Amino acid sequence: KYIADQFEGELYDLAIEELPLYNGEESQRDLEAVKKLKTLVKAADGVVLCTPEYHNAMSGALKNSLDYLSSSEFIHKPVALLAVAGGGKGGINALNSMRTVARGVYANAIPKQVVLDGLHVQDGELGEDAKPLIHDVVKELKAYMSVYKEGKNN
Repeated sequence: KYIADQFEGELYDLAIEELPLYNGEESQRDLEAVKKLKTLVKAADGVVLCTPEYHNAMSGALKNSLDYLSSSEFIHKPVALLAVAGGGKGGINALNSMRTVARGVYANAIPKQVVLDGLHVQDGELGEDAKPLIHDVVKELKAYMSVYKEGKNN
C-alpha cells in the first residue's frame, strides 16, 4: 500500500481480490478477476511483487496469481521484488522463488531487492527505517522502466 500511495501505482491486493485456484482450464480466462489482473499487468510499465515468506518460498496466493499470467503480460517488463519475513535471515528464498517465476514469464527482475523483517513492519504499517529501502528499490525500478518504455516505443 505504501508503494502504491507514494509512487502513484495501482495496488492489486491478493487479500482482497478473489482469484480462484489456477487449474489451467481455458474457462478461467473469462473470470473478471483474471481479466483485471492481466489488464493491469499488461498496461504497467513496471511491477512490484511483494510477498511474505512461507516455508522458504513466496506465498501460495502470489504464485497462484502469477500462474494466470504469461510472457504476453510480462515480456521484458521491469519487476521489483520485495519480501517480508520474520527473523534476521528470512526472505531471501521468497525473493529467489519470485525471481525464478519472473524469468519464466520473461519479466526483467531488477537486481536490487528488499527484505523487510518484523522490525520494518509492525501492525501492517511500514516503519520509518524501511522507507529509504523502498525508495531505493523504486528508484532503480523507475530507471529500468524508462529504458523499457523507450524500447517499447521503438
